[in-house]
Amino acid sequence: MFIDRLIESIQEKNNPTVVGLDPKIEYVPTFIKEKAFKEYGKNLKGASEAILNFNKMIIDSIYDQVPAVKPQLAYYEMYGIDGLIAFQETCKYAKSKGLIVIADGKRNDIGTTAEAYSKSFLGETEIDDGVKQKVFDVDALTVSPYLGIDGVKPFIQDCINYDKGIFVLVKTSNKSSGQLQDIVTQQCKSIYEVMGGYVQEWGKPLMGKYGYSSVGGVVGATYPNQAKLLRSIMKNAYFLVPAYGAQGGTARDCANSFNRDGLGAIVSASRSVICAYKSDTWKNEYTEEKFAEASRAEVLRMKEDLNTALGR
Repeated sequence: MFIDRLIESIQEKNNPTVVGLDPKIEYVPTFIKEKAFKEYGKNLKGASEAILNFNKMIIDSIYDQVPAVKPQLAYYEMYGIDGLIAFQETCKYAKSKGLIVIADGKRNDIGTTAEAYSKSFLGETEIDDGVKQKVFDVDALTVSPYLGIDGVKPFIQDCINYDKGIFVLVKTSNKSSGQLQDIVTQQCKSIYEVMGGYVQEWGKPLMGKYGYSSVGGVVGATYPNQAKLLRSIMKNAYFLVPAYGAQGGTARDCANSFNRDGLGAIVSASRSVICAYKSDTWKNEYTEEKFAEASRAEVLRMKEDLNTALGR
């Protein structure tokens, strides 16, 4: 089951983190860009090839230390078809290194459209009678729930059929999330509390051997008090916790998303890792040519930071 594989990888590497592969061409070191532009031109193809090579070098430097990577689809879609090819090749390469791949797509719709989204990332696409093919074939996908169960059920079904996982948006890390998620309902609960209850319920058919479900929730590190409340509601859901690092979340903020068993959450960092060579912490120690080593150093620093906050 997906959630068991994720937990076992976290335990093996003693590292409850996921690296967000959210690249823009301006993040890519000059020597990688120049090589790609020379071969393919200063166009979408050239940018996408540079991004793919950038991703591969980061993956090579961190795969033995982290359990998972999380490519955000928007950063690939902005480069068109070539960007999506880079996304697909990034996912394949990460899986070849033994990493779990969580696609951050926040997909949602209803009926057959939701089924189509789910097939492209979690299931299989039917080509002809009896002929099906996997498309992006990631291990898990982020899903928006705000069309209700109609927009989530197809993803849950494919999790059952194909041993995959989803992380449902519950309390997101952005400042304006409270405009909707903090509204108090007639039951005297905020919308994010209600959503947390749904995620706990939706996850029951996908319980793994460690007591967690393959239906998890996205809970931002920037709202630690809300995370503590949600942890009491979503007892069996694994939390995907974005916003550590560049977005302002700290290890202490993330601690409320974990259970007493030290499990229950995986913390995501993107820019602070992939752009570590530009950061105040590492720029004096690592040159642009050593960007991958800087990413590894930041991964190790983050691992120690979180494990210290969790008392490990």
